Amino acid sequence: MASIDLKNPDTYRAGVPYALLAQLRREDPVYWNPESDGAGFWAVLRFADIVAVSRQPDLFSSAYENGGHRIFNENEAGLAGTGESAIGIPFISRDPPGHTRYRKFVMPALSPARLQGIEQRIAQRVDALMTDLPIGEPVDILRRFTVPLPLLTLAELLGVEPERWHDLHRWTDAFIGEDDPELRTSPEDMGAILGEFMDFAIALYETRRADPGPDLASLLANAEIDGKPIPLGEFVGNLILALVGGNETTRNSLNHTMIALSRNPEQWQALRVDPALMTGAVKEMVRHASPVIHMRRTATRDTQLGGKTIRKGDKVVMFYPSGNRDEAVFADADRFDVTRKIGQHLAFGSGAHVCVGSRLAEMQLRLAFGALARQVTAFEIVGEPGRVRSNFINGFKRLDVKLVG
Repeated sequence: MASIDLKNPDTYRAGVPYALLAQLRREDPVYWNPESDGAGFWAVLRFADIVAVSRQPDLFSSAYENGGHRIFNENEAGLAGTGESAIGIPFISRDPPGHTRYRKFVMPALSPARLQGIEQRIAQRVDALMTDLPIGEPVDILRRFTVPLPLLTLAELLGVEPERWHDLHRWTDAFIGEDDPELRTSPEDMGAILGEFMDFAIALYETRRADPGPDLASLLANAEIDGKPIPLGEFVGNLILALVGGNETTRNSLNHTMIALSRNPEQWQALRVDPALMTGAVKEMVRHASPVIHMRRTATRDTQLGGKTIRKGDKVVMFYPSGNRDEAVFADADRFDVTRKIGQHLAFGSGAHVCVGSRLAEMQLRLAFGALARQVTAFEIVGEPGRVRSNFINGFKRLDVKLVG
């Protein structure tokens, strides 16, 4: 049987180890993973088991007081491992019904009517970014395209100046980079970044409380739970959630898909010949990319899962890249196929905590690759991509791509 430490960020330095995950799915799909600095956890690797865990929040809790939604214990290390006590509990680290109430505050900013108005502006941003993209020569596609696009969209949702995307980028990289020394260079630098972000968040909170609008920041700042306005700390926690969730999934789905299209040029030609495929293809893009590696739950009572006895208090960690390559659900699961018919994938989660911004992410993918299809005949990856050292985000720090005209 395969031996693998799914907590070790170095496990993912060269990419997700799909072959080892496939072996574990066959031989030990609810796998006990020891920890050098903890009690260990159950790694859930099959699609059906991940769905089962996701849909039973009363049995498998993501609540902060039980440890939260990451492998490390948020109630000990703080959100994103920052240890910052001023950051409150984001709603991803709450169970229903509290989680559900917070989602209701966010949904108006992501309603179909609101997204319809945003779509045209996203298309305009895509065109503007592509104007500055060189054709036929290598370019760091993150810096010039895949990073600014979702962050410019997020700036609009928050109602802040478009130029702030540079700050949003720096802050979100630091939030997800607890295991990458290039993203968190020192405690002092992290403290300075947190200070900058807190100044931004406090000013945003106070401004939106005094003069609310239809933007997401206003909805978060003016939410009320049991008739009481949420405190600043919880606004900050939910703002971080919006920043990370609002750009990491889209950004890295774009990146992974360019790599997949460089390896499967016939798939790109299929999209160029038949643009109608794009609506379904974006689901395959996100499934194949699986930009979020894990989400954690904690068992609230003894139970059984995959033939294993899970004890109350055990950590249960779902690995989405594994579920999204489960052969029991996806035929020829490692293959990237833009014609694949997907009923459900796990890249946006499942159950009560499914990503609220999934439609917006898919829209940005559809518009981005739709515009690229009109100008680009092929993608060529130049050199070795620079990956984020992380067991949480399946992402990149640099990706040099030559867009062939």
